[in-house]
Amino acid sequence: MKNLSLQDQLLKAGLSNDTKAKQIRTEKRKQAKKQHKNKVEVIDEAKQLAQETKAKQIEKDRALNVQRNKEAEKKQIANQIIQLINLNKLPKDGDGVAYNFTDQNKVKIIYISEQIRNKIIAGRLAIVKAKASYEVVAVEVAEKIKQRNEQLVVVLFTKKLDQSEDDEYQGYEIPDDLMW
Repeated sequence: MKNLSLQDQLLKAGLSNDTKAKQIRTEKRKQAKKQHKNKVEVIDEAKQLAQETKAKQIEKDRALNVQRNKEAEKKQIANQIIQLINLNKLPKDGDGVAYNFTDQNKVKIIYISEQIRNKIIAGRLAIVKAKASYEVVAVEVAEKIKQRNEQLVVVLFTKKLDQSEDDEYQGYEIPDDLMW
């Protein structure tokens, strides 16, 4: 069986007649002549729909790429922070002094030496959150971490330039047994 055109198949099945087929052929020919003569493009709806679908797909892909780039950037920043902490953390002293601090309204404890504790209070060292633990790093490193993610810097005291003028309790001495 030869491949018959749709028009021939409709004629054979009796769903169309010769006059309708001739009308359609002549109309198609007239349209082609008119298009060629006037150089007017006939709008092909299927082509236009395909172009619109392609444009939507391109826009969707572009948005997905932006999302992926943002996620990759977040991962890169997280890796930078982990690397900064691992390279610059100070050793903890398990037998040292307990230093209490708050992290998200919860009191946490880290055991450090008395010297490190004094440097934290003086504002020369800081405590940062590293995944599930807390580490002590230099203030410069804490500032770099703070630029990337503020929430990971837990304890960072800033130095006050002139504390003597504002200090109401300047003449009072802090008891030795009071430690925070």
